[in-house]
Amino acid sequence: MKGSNFFNRVYEIVSQIPEGKVATYGQIAAMLGSPRAARIVGEAMRRTPEYLDIPCHRVISKDGTMAPGYAFGGEGKQREMLEKEGVIFKENGCVDMQRCLWRKPIMERDE
Repeated sequence: MKGSNFFNRVYEIVSQIPEGKVATYGQIAAMLGSPRAARIVGEAMRRTPEYLDIPCHRVISKDGTMAPGYAFGGEGKQREMLEKEGVIFKENGCVDMQRCLWRKPIMERDE
């Protein structure tokens, strides 16, 4: 099934996001060669099986806002988890994308 394969590729990338960093739905989609698939990345995050232990909380919107209705305990829980990992928030409640956006080195990018 093509969708399952895409989800597995999403999980592979998200599992590489280090503590203290975040990535966006669109960023992950672009890394997979499907820059318009940000919503599908979001769906993959929502459907992540708990046993995979994927850090879904590290995936946020491109403007630095939390995932609406974070599937694993709400927006407040997502922020709490990110703060514990050292993610910096601005006064407006958004993640400081300049300081916390994960930039996977080009040589490591998946083909």
